[in-house]
Amino acid sequence: METAQIPLKQNQIKTDLESLKYYGKDWTTYFDINASAVVFPESTNDVVELVRWARQNKVGLVPSGGRTGLSGAACATHGEVIVSFEKMNRIFEFNAHDSSVDIEPGVITETLQKFALEKGLIYPVNFAAAGSSHMGGNIATNAGGIKVVRYGLTRDWVIGLQVVTGTGDILELNNGLIKNATGLDLRHLFIGSEGILGFITRAKIKLAPAPPPLKVMVLALDQMSSVMKVFSEFKKNLTLQAYEMLSEKALQYVLEGTGLPRPLETQSEWYVICEVECADNSAEEKIMSVFESCLEKGWILDGVISQSDIQAKTFWRYREDISESLSKYSPYKNDISVAISKVPDFMSDLEAVFSKSYPTWQVVWFGHIGDGNLHINILRPDGLSKEAFVTECRKVDVLVFQAVKKQLGSISAEHGVGLTKKSFLHFTRSESEIEIMRQIKKIFDPDNIINPGKVI
Repeated sequence: METAQIPLKQNQIKTDLESLKYYGKDWTTYFDINASAVVFPESTNDVVELVRWARQNKVGLVPSGGRTGLSGAACATHGEVIVSFEKMNRIFEFNAHDSSVDIEPGVITETLQKFALEKGLIYPVNFAAAGSSHMGGNIATNAGGIKVVRYGLTRDWVIGLQVVTGTGDILELNNGLIKNATGLDLRHLFIGSEGILGFITRAKIKLAPAPPPLKVMVLALDQMSSVMKVFSEFKKNLTLQAYEMLSEKALQYVLEGTGLPRPLETQSEWYVICEVECADNSAEEKIMSVFESCLEKGWILDGVISQSDIQAKTFWRYREDISESLSKYSPYKNDISVAISKVPDFMSDLEAVFSKSYPTWQVVWFGHIGDGNLHINILRPDGLSKEAFVTECRKVDVLVFQAVKKQLGSISAEHGVGLTKKSFLHFTRSESEIEIMRQIKKIFDPDNIINPGKVI
């Protein structure tokens, strides 16, 4: 491709192999990257010109943010042009009355979180990749994370969007309104769309009041079913900010990878990291009362509560450092969800699948139990090639997704469909739904140039 054709300045275009490989992929490791160029728009008008050029020349465009996704949605595999939003990273107007802020899509999540704190507020959507993920990508995947039980998903904090569709049109969606009963809210089509309808070029984000002081607890539980019993007791009697589960296997890999000490003397098969609001001494007494009640019932075997911010951050590392601690084993990941009440039975079904299919393989569990989202990591055995490993795992994916379908769950809770789960979408969505999504795609992107080949 002649880069001179691309309607941007030369310093906004890269075609060297290193840049193509770097910007052309996300955190998935199983796709061959084949991009023709990387472009760096600096304004909405730049994006409009790119889309018009791509339509005329029948060139695919792949949106690129922090590339922390795990579905292949940001991978360029068929000669597409990668559209990186890292130069569109400005934070614009903050409105104290509305507790809102206008941002560009390249703003890093952690940067927005720090900005909100400076204003005495918080941006509450949080996850391990907050230091590198972009807000545009978070919106396009409806990112969740560890605080969903208290604050919901990214969708709940987006009160306005500016988008450029696959026709090159600019749409201003909702304009920050709280109430707007004027027909279909197209904003919500773009949130979670994985970039197949157009490009998010600006967003209005709602911020939240800062919470009272927080306490983090590490709990050892007697069995998996107790994870849900303790959750119900805590949710009924306390204000939960997060409720995360991990297995003993997951904890062992974190201890090995980080050198952290064991959080508890008691060793169990299952642990919970939970965060609760603790405004004063009476609130802490209530926390301890609920904890002791669960202890007396035998659900909790042991536990510890943070006594400082430093200790709280350390406790969170036992959960947030899992993925990094597993990375050297090239895990095959699955991100699935069911209704919260169905988690124990669902995990039993999956344990049976893995025991039969991978009797000698390491399968590591953790998850956002407070919202029904489980993460499964299958570690690649020594001596097995990447290709053979993926082939075997995708065979068992069918059994996993059959179990998901049985429980009316989702084959992708928060990482999206992208390339990795496109062929499995029918386990979660009916053929009628998929066809409607195809028709919507055609309306916004009639030439199929925006993230072609992804999701549907």
